[in-house]
Amino acid sequence: MASLGRVFSSVAGSVVLQSCRAEGNMPRIACQRLYSSAAEYENIKVEKRGEKQNVFLIQLNRPKALNTLCDALFSEINAALDITDADKDVGAIVITGSDKAFAAGADIREMMQKTFHEVFTADFPDFSAFDRCRKPILAAVNGFAFTSAAGGSQRLTRAVGKSKSMEMVLTGNRMSAVEAEKAGLVSKVVPVDQLVDETVKTAEKIASYSKTIVAMCKEAVNAGFNMPLNEGLSLEKRYFHATFSTHDRKEGMTAFVEKRAPDFKDC
Repeated sequence: MASLGRVFSSVAGSVVLQSCRAEGNMPRIACQRLYSSAAEYENIKVEKRGEKQNVFLIQLNRPKALNTLCDALFSEINAALDITDADKDVGAIVITGSDKAFAAGADIREMMQKTFHEVFTADFPDFSAFDRCRKPILAAVNGFAFTSAAGGSQRLTRAVGKSKSMEMVLTGNRMSAVEAEKAGLVSKVVPVDQLVDETVKTAEKIASYSKTIVAMCKEAVNAGFNMPLNEGLSLEKRYFHATFSTHDRKEGMTAFVEKRAPDFKDC
């Protein structure tokens, strides 16, 4: 278990983490249900953070089970992400766990009772909301973080290379926070007592930019990551050209020339 906190940006479609997705502005009732009552959830805690309350924090909350990933936890995270993705006031999302564990893998007691038919037809484990979410998701990770059956054998290889990935997958050896940063698996290592605050600060910076342009940047990076370079470059150019249809591209460039802070409209 790492002695230092770990901060890294997640890539869409990969991370620990359909219900109905709200369209347009999020209904007031759904907003109130999500943000005002912690009693709505048993396995996560949610709140808005940041000076402008534009960062949404999800904390996995199964401390006695080291935040192992049970079906109920999946459902609650997916629901929270779907509603938050539709909240026009939120610019970025942070997911964290506890001091001892971000998520200690699957809930073995629950999983051992499942049949092939159950896991195959239910698409277990269900991280679908991560794939759908267009807003940046950052993970503030401390302690155990095990997700090998949730794409780890494939995504880890792309992140740290085949040799290191093969060693970890076959031996079960763990990687410390410092090793993870050195390998390029995480973007930053900070002391545990600063972990969530530092991640929220990074999320606040992202949330201060145009949500439209940020979503396009995230999509470009994630899509291009699985493409040959020439296709990725072509995709990037198309996204760049698309920004010329937005108010925020013009405002950003104008503010730069005029040496002032931009006033983004998220459109």
